[in-house]
This record gives sequence, C-alpha cells and structure tokens, in this order.
Amino acid sequence: MIRITRITHALAALAATLLLSTAQAQDADDSLYRAWGEKAGIQAVMQDFVTRLQADARMAPFFKNANREHLVTQLTEQLCQQAGGPCTYKGVPMKEAHESMDIGRRDFNALVEVLQQSMQAKGIPFAAQNAMLARLAPMHRDIINRP
Repeated sequence: MIRITRITHALAALAATLLLSTAQAQDADDSLYRAWGEKAGIQAVMQDFVTRLQADARMAPFFKNANREHLVTQLTEQLCQQAGGPCTYKGVPMKEAHESMDIGRRDFNALVEVLQQSMQAKGIPFAAQNAMLARLAPMHRDIINRP
C-alpha cells in the first residue's frame, strides 16, 4: 500500500511538473505577441506598413489594386499567429497568393525594408523586430517566384 501511495505521489508530482512546464512554455510562446503590443499593436504596425507599401515606388505596383482594409486585416492575423498570439490566419497560402506577381529577391528585400521602417516608427523593440523577421523569413520560399 505504501508503495502504491509513493507511486501515486510521484505520478502526481510528475503531472504537476509537466503542466507547469507546459504553462511556462505557452507564456514564453506569446512573449513576441506581447512585445508587439498584442493584436492592437500588430494592427497599428500593419496599418502603417500598408500605407508605406502603397507609397513606396518599389512596392506600389504590387499593391495598387489591393483592398487596403482587407490587406491590413490579413497581415494582422498572420503576424499575430506568427507571434504566438491567439489569432489564426485563414487567408490564401503564401505561394498561391503570390504565384502570379513576378516577385524577385530584390522585391522581397524591399518589402522587408519597408516593414522595418514601420516597426521602427511604431516603437517595436529591436529584439522583437528581429524575432518577428526570423519567423517570417522562411516565407520567402513561397513568395519569391523569379530569379
């Protein structure tokens, strides 16, 4: 009986440790989301970003026919999800969304430059900027479609 009680206590302690570790991991997972000011902060950056994209001579041709509010909403959801927030991006997959746009590495780099301007303008901490860029960087494989 004592052995069963020890095993039960050991299992309970293990379960508690796992639950605590999971909760801590979840807290850590949304640290980027919080650093960006949660959804409202991400949306503010995306509003600034879309305005800058449409005004930038290099980027404007790609966004001239874009529905501004829809684009801001989709980008907000996407970055919110990437940052570990409670959002779910339900838009078109990146490869499909960009397949007919003739985007090269130079275009992609210009977009990142504009994003950096928006992050800076909205006061996103430098470490949080870099963390988001690291999460977004793999998308280049689905966005760049010409040498």
